[in-house]
Amino acid sequence: MIVLGIETSCDETAAAVVSGTREILADRVRTQIEDHHPYGGVVPEIAARAHIEHLDRLIDEAMSEAGVSWFEIDAIAATSGPGLIGGLMVGLTSGKALAAALAKPFIAVNHLEAHALSARLTDGIEFPYLLLLVSGGHCQLLIVKDVGQYVRLGTTVDDAVGEAFDKAAKLMNLGYPGGPAIERAAKDGDPTRFDMPRPMLGRDGCHFSFSGLKTALRYKVRDLTLSEKLSIIDIADLAAGFQAAVADVLVDRSRHAIQEMRARYHYARTFVVAGGVAANQSLRARLSKLAEEEGFTLVVPPPALCTDNGAMVAWAGLERFSRGLTNSLAEPPRARWPLDPDAAKAPGAGARG
Repeated sequence: MIVLGIETSCDETAAAVVSGTREILADRVRTQIEDHHPYGGVVPEIAARAHIEHLDRLIDEAMSEAGVSWFEIDAIAATSGPGLIGGLMVGLTSGKALAAALAKPFIAVNHLEAHALSARLTDGIEFPYLLLLVSGGHCQLLIVKDVGQYVRLGTTVDDAVGEAFDKAAKLMNLGYPGGPAIERAAKDGDPTRFDMPRPMLGRDGCHFSFSGLKTALRYKVRDLTLSEKLSIIDIADLAAGFQAAVADVLVDRSRHAIQEMRARYHYARTFVVAGGVAANQSLRARLSKLAEEEGFTLVVPPPALCTDNGAMVAWAGLERFSRGLTNSLAEPPRARWPLDPDAAKAPGAGARG
């Protein structure tokens, strides 16, 4: 089978062609970082307009690079949610139009499921496995039982970890996107100079919280700038301290999830980390050490497949299509679309699903 995947949920416009033999025949991505950089974050209207401008070209390039004809495509997959409605509508409409014109099956893909299944594309792992999904809009720990079958163990009660990185970088004038900027600054910093809080550390369960850490950073920046501007050393130490605190929280929450996974599936020993934040090498090293300590194998897709891309959407579509799971052309875009709709809401106002 060969599936075309389209991704437009946020600020990457992407199209890819993937085969059932786990081969990425083409993967074209156009990032919008420069478009949003002046604003320090993603502007939905700008994102949607950029998708409109570039998506058709990227689809053409992906088909040309893959070297397949439209007749050889077995199905069309497009991200249907969660994400920014304007952007989702662009990719979803394009995917439906292609499916209708070519009389091909259409698959509406959950963006989170695309991340969740990406390790099966890259490493061919078996179900079930534990997943830490860390991105700009999501921070969750889930048991991946099968395609479409997820058990959420924990989620953030406020900011997602990628969102926290972006806000922290903005406080220190490090630019956008915040995660890579903080990682670069932290390389020369002393993570012990500033005492940063570790929200939820040591508590029962697997939920996350990052707003308190972000607020603590804001106060430290304010105190340091009362008398003079932040120095390069100050910024490096603040970035290192912030990143170390995030790592401690992720490790602690993930350890609890591993224990829960072991209790439910004693034979399962795979721990997957996916999403844009998974590209952070410092966090990856800490989570790799955790997996080794707990007797688990850590699987992290390559950086290009951690950030938003069309290949993971095509693969998720292929996984669903191979199980006979297709959608009608009436499928709507969804700003929210939890992988585990039956999960209880996390405690705290504004808890993310």
